[in-house]
Amino acid sequence: MSYNSTTAIQASLKKRYARERRFQWYGRLAVLTGFVFLFILLADIVSKGTPAFTQHFIRIAVNFDADKLEVSANPTEEELYAANFNGVIKQSLREMFPDVSGRKDKRALYKLISIGAEYDLRDSVLENPGLIGTKQEVWLRAHSEAGSYLKGQVDTQLDEADRRVKDNQIQWLDSLRAEGRTESRFNVIFFTAGDSREPELAGIKAALLGSAYTLLVTFFLAFPVGVLAAIYLEEFAPRNRLTDLIEININNLAAVPSIVFGLLGLAVFINFFELPRSAPLVGGMVLSLMTLPTIIITSRAAIQAVPPSIRQAALGVGASPLQTVFHHVIPVAMPGILTGSIIGMAQALGESAPLLMIGMVAFIMDVPGGVTDPSTVLPVQIFLWADSPERGFTEKTSAAIMVLMTFLIFMNALAIYLRRRFEMK
Repeated sequence: MSYNSTTAIQASLKKRYARERRFQWYGRLAVLTGFVFLFILLADIVSKGTPAFTQHFIRIAVNFDADKLEVSANPTEEELYAANFNGVIKQSLREMFPDVSGRKDKRALYKLISIGAEYDLRDSVLENPGLIGTKQEVWLRAHSEAGSYLKGQVDTQLDEADRRVKDNQIQWLDSLRAEGRTESRFNVIFFTAGDSREPELAGIKAALLGSAYTLLVTFFLAFPVGVLAAIYLEEFAPRNRLTDLIEININNLAAVPSIVFGLLGLAVFINFFELPRSAPLVGGMVLSLMTLPTIIITSRAAIQAVPPSIRQAALGVGASPLQTVFHHVIPVAMPGILTGSIIGMAQALGESAPLLMIGMVAFIMDVPGGVTDPSTVLPVQIFLWADSPERGFTEKTSAAIMVLMTFLIFMNALAIYLRRRFEMK
């Protein structure tokens, strides 16, 4: 009888250990699967977005003749702003390819150069008026479609009707490249310009500053209110039905879809208080409402984690309840409070749905100068570019996602650093 019991127990243990090993392998497989899908996602974003950080230029001989520019020999600034720089660029292209004839072919030829090239020429002449009357070799920004071909993104095996870069444009670009008249440079304008209808002229500077202003408003509203609310609820509020109801509602608000906060901001801040639409001020107020529950919950958890002995020791040496909380409890809980707050701010940085509801989806070219100026934010800029059919905006969408992910990783790394630093103290 004893032998049979021992055998049964050993068999049961073998089955249990086998189940535990299988469970561990299931867990490892789940983690590995997650990493594989994450790697595929990141690889896809990086492969699509990396070309956006380079831009191609084409060198052409520009004749800065005063008559062709339709200005005087010593033009004023007003004359230069009205000068025909576009016509000069077109004439230079016709001189480089004299065999091109017909309106359709000429339009295709002119499309090799960006529409913003005339403004670059104008700025060059404004900076150096001595260019008037001379002929210079000038590097001009290529059109986004021409740049796509020079980057090797155009499948020339497709039928001409199925691609934006036509056969004659490919022939001209190959000729320019063979002559050394094409060059790839770092896309500075991606970080120094606002949005544009032309992919080669579009940048994220306005969206970055809009995100910065919005996050500043969010932080200065949500952090002090959230932390003070957590301190009161955890340390001073009486335990009754009212505080229980408040705690339940805070937990429920943390699970409310973000677009609901956008509807609230539209109804209250814009329609009732008539605050400026599409402004970082309103966006920050909406995101602060969305972030408050997260900050309150994480701050309360950090305060609860403080050992009771610290409170008892402080009260034992004569400290008041207020001194105990702010001189002893909060410094110990600060790593958790900061970690939760930064994670909440990172969540706010990546939100787009509530900001769409308050008008931050508008096309904004100008860089905002303050929290009340019309603006957009980086997630909304990504949303706008993702909806554009041009190939140039496809790569800029992925590049903007890379920038956004970099900021999110930085904020999470900052949270880890601050937590460890305060824990050591």
